[in-house]
Amino acid sequence: MHQLNEEIRDKELRLIGSGGEQLGIMSAPEALRIAEEKGLDLVKISPQAKPPVCKLMDYGKYRFEQGKREKEARKNQHVVEIKEIRMSPGIDVGDFNVKLKNAQKFLSEGNRVKVSVRFRGREMAHTDLGKKLLDKFAEQCAGTANVDKGAKLEGRNMSMFLSPKKKDTNR
Repeated sequence: MHQLNEEIRDKELRLIGSGGEQLGIMSAPEALRIAEEKGLDLVKISPQAKPPVCKLMDYGKYRFEQGKREKEARKNQHVVEIKEIRMSPGIDVGDFNVKLKNAQKFLSEGNRVKVSVRFRGREMAHTDLGKKLLDKFAEQCAGTANVDKGAKLEGRNMSMFLSPKKKDTNR
């Protein structure tokens, strides 16, 4: 937070005009007097400098502009979510293709995808089937995704992470 007008108690400070021009080094009361004459606020913008740097500006307008810029920046950012696709080792071709299509949709929206295979009961003896399934899934997504973390068995689940490929901006 910036120090304003009477809050500035430094013995001397460097003053910058509203247009960015240097007005020199002066005492705080003198700088405050100049600010009041011009109908502007005295704002300390660089407290660490020797002497501290203050600027003449309309602080209300400055805060408004800053808020507008922050809102614009928030509007343009995209939050990356991790979507999960679950399968079993005995999945059929049709179901596999549906899961694949969903994963590609998530990736095209810019989200990461966690693909997991759940082993139940005696399926634990055939974890190699799950590994083949995940490798096949990664191979099918190779055009739109990179494999972040390869297939790894954790308890009864084997999972891998896919992230979208960066789009070429120079085309």
